[in-house]
Amino acid sequence: MSTLALLLIALAAVAVLLVLVIKVELPAYVSLLLVSMGTAIVTGIAIEEVVPVMIAGMGKVLGSVAIVVGLGSMLGRLIEVSGGADHLARTFTEKLGRARVAAALTIAAFILGIPVFFDVGFIILAPIVFGFAKVAGINPLKLALPVGAILLTVHVTLPPHPGPVAAAAQIGADVGLVTLVGLLISAVVGVIAFFVCKLFAVDKIVLGSSPASDATVATEVPDIGKVPSAATVVGLIVFPIFLIMVGSTLLTVLPEENALRPFAAFVGAPTTALLLGLLVAYIVIGGKARWDKSRRSSVAESALPIVAIIIFVTGAGGVFGNVLVESGIGTALSDSLTAVGMPTVVAAFVISLALRAAQGSATVAMLTTAGLLSTAIANGDYSTMQTVLICLAIGFGALGLSHINDSGFWIVTKYLGLSVGDGLKTWTVLTTICGVTGFLITWGLYQVV
Repeated sequence: MSTLALLLIALAAVAVLLVLVIKVELPAYVSLLLVSMGTAIVTGIAIEEVVPVMIAGMGKVLGSVAIVVGLGSMLGRLIEVSGGADHLARTFTEKLGRARVAAALTIAAFILGIPVFFDVGFIILAPIVFGFAKVAGINPLKLALPVGAILLTVHVTLPPHPGPVAAAAQIGADVGLVTLVGLLISAVVGVIAFFVCKLFAVDKIVLGSSPASDATVATEVPDIGKVPSAATVVGLIVFPIFLIMVGSTLLTVLPEENALRPFAAFVGAPTTALLLGLLVAYIVIGGKARWDKSRRSSVAESALPIVAIIIFVTGAGGVFGNVLVESGIGTALSDSLTAVGMPTVVAAFVISLALRAAQGSATVAMLTTAGLLSTAIANGDYSTMQTVLICLAIGFGALGLSHINDSGFWIVTKYLGLSVGDGLKTWTVLTTICGVTGFLITWGLYQVV
């Protein structure tokens, strides 16, 4: 089959996927599986191989994603239910002072967002934002917008979130380096977002009612005697990240024959790091909150139903990605990009941004883009760091253009009492600025590695 025919099939497949998800409102999990099966058949994959190719794609992604996402969500759930997230935000505010409450909450959101999904983190912090805004006498949007921006930035760039983990698995990027470099770039993006938010004329916006502004209970000071300290929360979040970074650093600097390399690879694996981190949190938080064994277990396990759909959709995205590879579409795209002259790192951002704008889900945009580019990356002479930066470019593409087809857009607007128009003028513009900024930093680093 010709390159043009394969590319047209890929475009048609993505278009059908968008129609099924947006217009027909078929669940993304089912839509991805249907489009994957149809694409495999149309591109000429032998009928008896269609299902095995789909199963292989599911296993390839879930093998790395399910464990990491499950452990990360359990860690975040323990911190959330114990009151640690609330305490973290309050402590930063007290330390930095009321005049710097926006900076304090943004820093707290950056730390909290590492193990906690965007929607959960925003819902946790939204009532706190309104409470502090009332005390400080400032517009809550001045606090909420930078908080939301950094939460979403971390969500699309850092493990254990499903998008970056799955994208890294599909293109062969080192998860530890993705975490290390992603942390640094995300921090810079967060600072820029903080100052960009000051340019919005939010005082002219009239806010409607919202669950966050009405949630008076959420802004009450919790029983400090049973809540983990801010230092404890930070330590519990940083601990697994530290192990991952140490493992990746040792693997980079140690020679191949060094006897410590296997140990470094084991300790620095996200599965090992998060499992150890979760066990420490299970003991520390459970003890501080005075939970019995049954309560500790129920809180941790309550995180799994929340992320089940995310894991399934992520796996289905892996199915689609594998079909794109096995059908030859990935090779066709690789050849086309080479002919056009568009660098892979730029294509990663552009394709991911386009898919994000078209269908809304950042995770689906990242998975589809990674699947489309995996062949080009596998066949290209890319260094470990270049592959990591391509993975981050995919993430920053999925960060921008959050609008009415994105569930996150509705969470932000509804919890802040924003109209759709005001949401587009503030939240959509802000996420796009963050995405473009993150990509430009990533692209700049790509030029020198």
